[in-house]
Amino acid sequence: MRYAAGQMTSQTHEREGTDAYDPFARGGCPVGVRTIEALDGARARRFTCEIWYPADPRYSGLDTTPATQDSFAVPSSHKFRTQAAVRDAKGLGESRDHPLVLFSHASGNHRRGATFLCTHLASHGYVVAALDHSEVITPELARRNGETPEQKATRWRAVIASRVPDVRFLLDLLLSGPEPADVGLDADRIGIVGHSFGGWTALATTEIEPRIRAVVALAPGGASRPRPGILPATLSFAWGRDVPTLYLVAENDTSLPLAGIRELFERTPAAKQMVILRRADHLHFMDNVEEAHEAARTMQWPKELAWLNEMKPMAELCSGDQAHLFIRGLTVCHMDATLKRMEPARALFLGDVAADLAARGVDALVHRS
Repeated sequence: MRYAAGQMTSQTHEREGTDAYDPFARGGCPVGVRTIEALDGARARRFTCEIWYPADPRYSGLDTTPATQDSFAVPSSHKFRTQAAVRDAKGLGESRDHPLVLFSHASGNHRRGATFLCTHLASHGYVVAALDHSEVITPELARRNGETPEQKATRWRAVIASRVPDVRFLLDLLLSGPEPADVGLDADRIGIVGHSFGGWTALATTEIEPRIRAVVALAPGGASRPRPGILPATLSFAWGRDVPTLYLVAENDTSLPLAGIRELFERTPAAKQMVILRRADHLHFMDNVEEAHEAARTMQWPKELAWLNEMKPMAELCSGDQAHLFIRGLTVCHMDATLKRMEPARALFLGDVAADLAARGVDALVHRS
C-alpha cells in the first residue's frame, strides 16, 4: 500500500507491538448488535439498519457462544442464521470515540449478508453500520415479471441513483441522530466497505462524500463492459483527494471478471493495492459461501444471466473459511492502517502479504500496476 508521506505520524496513532498484531484473529472486544428503523423524509423511505459495535466487557464470550449469540431470519427464506454478536448488548458509552465503517451490500442481498466481516470489524473496535438499500425496501424498484427493456432500464437507473443517497442518509443518521446512544463515534475516522454493487457504491460515494477516509472494495462493479444482465453502473473517479483504497477480488469471478476490476483499479486516483484470492468466485465475499455459491451455480437463470451456470463447483474452489479469513484480516488491517494509523498494520501491507496469507493457508496474489 502506498500511503501518503507522514500519514503514520498522526497524534491518533494507536501503539501496539508488531508481534502482537493479528488482524486475522478475532479482536479483543465482545460485539453487540442492534436494529433500528429510520425514516428518510425527503424520499419517503423507511430504512432498516443494522449496527454492530464494541460491547461492554461483561458480554465477553457470549457473542461467540451459539446459545447466547444473535439469531435472525434470512430474508425471503424460512432459514435462520446466527451471527457472532449479542443482541442489544450495552455499549461502552458515548465517551469512547470509535471509528465508523459503513457496509454496502450486493444487489439482491441485504444488510446482514456479510456478518462474518461486520462482526469481526466490531471485535477490533469499530462501529459498523449497514442498511437494506432502496431496491430492497421500495416496491417500485424491485424486479417485476414481464418488464419491457425500457421499463427495466428505467428501474435500473433509479436503483443506481438511490445507492449513494442511501449511504449518505445512513451516515447523517449515525452522526447526528439519537442512535446509538451508548456508542461513541469519531466523525473524523470513517471508512466504507462494499461488495459487488456495494463495492461500486463504496467507490461512488467516495467521490461526493468528503467524510470517507478509507475504502475497501470487495469484487466491485462499475467496469465499462459489464456482462449481460449486470447493472450498468459507471464510475468517474473524480475524487479530488487521496482516499487509501484496498481492492479484494476473486481470481475466478464469473459475475464481475478480473479484467474489469483491473480497469477500475488502474483508474482509482488514490493510494491503492489489490489482492486477488486464488480459486474464488463472486459469492466468496458473503456469508454461507458454499451454500450460496452452489445455489447460484445450479439455478435456472433467465436467458440474459444463463452464463452464471459457468461457475465452477465449490469442490474446485477455495473454502468459505479461507475466503472469510482473507477478507476479514485484510479489511481490518487496511482500516487499522488508515483510520487508526497503526504502524503494525502499515508494516503488514508493506511486507509480503501473499506470504503472510500463505502461512495461514490462503492462496493469494498481490496485483502490481
